[in-house]
Amino acid sequence: MRVLILGARAPVALDHARRFHAQGAMVFAGDSHVCRLTSSSRAVIGTVRLPPPRTEPLAFAAELARCIDAERIDLVLPTCEEVFYLSRIRERLPRACTVFAAPFELLRELHSKLRFLELAADCGVHAPSSMRVDSLASAREWAGGRPAVLKPEYSRFGTHVRVCPQGIPADAAPLPSLGAWVVQEFCAGRELCSYSIAVNGVLRAHVAYEPAYRISRSSSFYFDPMAIPAIRNFVETFVRKVSFTGQISFDWIVSPSGRLSVLECNPRAVSGLHLFASTDALPAVIAGDDIDRVEPRDPAPRMIAAVMGSAGLMQAIRRGEFTRWRRDWLRARDVLMQPGDRAPQFCGLLDMGAFALAALRQRTSIREVSTRDIEWDGGAIPE
Repeated sequence: MRVLILGARAPVALDHARRFHAQGAMVFAGDSHVCRLTSSSRAVIGTVRLPPPRTEPLAFAAELARCIDAERIDLVLPTCEEVFYLSRIRERLPRACTVFAAPFELLRELHSKLRFLELAADCGVHAPSSMRVDSLASAREWAGGRPAVLKPEYSRFGTHVRVCPQGIPADAAPLPSLGAWVVQEFCAGRELCSYSIAVNGVLRAHVAYEPAYRISRSSSFYFDPMAIPAIRNFVETFVRKVSFTGQISFDWIVSPSGRLSVLECNPRAVSGLHLFASTDALPAVIAGDDIDRVEPRDPAPRMIAAVMGSAGLMQAIRRGEFTRWRRDWLRARDVLMQPGDRAPQFCGLLDMGAFALAALRQRTSIREVSTRDIEWDGGAIPE
């Protein structure tokens, strides 16, 4: 099999590349940035530079189609939000190539912070009540003084989210002009995540985990696996209901009383992928082989050691939690380090440095610089 993995800037792309390579595939990496993290890996035999899909979707489609033909690609596997653009333009790609993504209209519904909860309401767990709003006044009227969360309908990584556990403050700033917003019932408790792969509505791979360390309210860099049957049952029910094919992830809250609430859906890869071993049959699952469901067997957590050893350590010292940090550090494995394939550890730092310099020049955040060329916020995409 010849596979092209998109989103090469992301550790999950490196993870997929190594696993496909270990199981006999010829792996190419693609991105609209120069991404050394994945392209430097010994698992990758070729790199494809693509136009940015957010600003040049038709050029992205044309160059991707050319690369698929030139490299005789059998499978295109997205990992980040390029999945929305890929799904939208799939009719422009060679038909002999499999695109591992759900139809665009379904992805639109799952990415919506409102529509997803409507779809999830009858799937066996609590789905918080919510409403689409266009102003702070309408959000405040809906909340009626209750604890609430405000978020853009199409967003990621907790960007622009406002958590109001005491109700929406009277002096809260107006909502920025970022399209429609959603006001949602606030759910207090422990944060969990899940990552799954489904094919034609059948759950084929699954893991639930705790994002034990985070950068503020954004991305996690420490992933502790957990066995939670209620989450697996929900995912199995949900992917069957919507006949989903692709990678799908969910954010969760478990209340102090044990109530499980599903908060939102990310129809793409997330860091739970790192909890699978290199020998786990995810490539066969993605290729459509009829095999038993794959779940991680190793209970050890995974971490991005460079972040855990810097931001994570400083965070623990500030909070007086060094002992806990040390214990967690010793029991986890780095997702970037692999014997015989050490270049990504160092090349990932080069990528981060390039993003940091760009952020400094453009007076914005590293997160913004590293994702804005692939983000999709609900706007029109030409087919």
